[in-house]
Amino acid sequence: MDFIRVRASSDGAETISWWTGDVYAWEPGGGPHHLFGFEGLNVARAVRAEDGWELLTREAALYLDPVSRDVLDAWDNPLTGRKVEVQHVFNDPVNQRLGDRPVPVTRLGDQVVLNVDIRLAYPSPLKVADYPDNSAGDTYRALELFQFFARAGDLDSGMADVPSVFSWCRVSPWLPWMAMAQRPGGLIYHCRGGKTVEVPERLRERVGERFLHAPEQWSGPNVTSWTAYADRAGKVGR
Repeated sequence: MDFIRVRASSDGAETISWWTGDVYAWEPGGGPHHLFGFEGLNVARAVRAEDGWELLTREAALYLDPVSRDVLDAWDNPLTGRKVEVQHVFNDPVNQRLGDRPVPVTRLGDQVVLNVDIRLAYPSPLKVADYPDNSAGDTYRALELFQFFARAGDLDSGMADVPSVFSWCRVSPWLPWMAMAQRPGGLIYHCRGGKTVEVPERLRERVGERFLHAPEQWSGPNVTSWTAYADRAGKVGR
């Protein structure tokens, strides 16, 4: 499967993808507001399964000051005037089961673009009744829009691990720790990155050794910023 070789490696080796970008807020009648810089990594291992592939990954990312690009641990929310604790991304695991159906491909000269659009709508782990300040709604709705770019020659060569770069756009509700309640609007992430063997030192130090290596086997459920917030809130409350 071409996508597995571009996204990870078809021989089971782990691959690291790094990205950088920005996060914007939009509101009806207001914005867009440049809220954060964003930098992170995903470590992946692809494993052949009976009906396709298992993509075993974990990921971590840091929210940054949009101007200085310093890591934020506390944030003055300009939309509410409230100071909140920043909860960075430490999602482990983030696994996917993929069939053998090919993803859409566009050839642009000697470059190949693989397009993956993910539409999400499922019951939110943060119900409004339980988390009135931290839940945008009882249904989580988001878009994850990826484009992966690789050289046609690399893809045609049959190599297991095809070098690639990618763009990523995400449209999502307000983050739970922003304490935006059910305020209309949401977030747009606009990032770019690629496979790498060199992780920036600041990111490496912040995420720790565990997030520099891919899982060895399938586990669940997946962790998101929403489930992580719910888990943390539950532990604090006990």
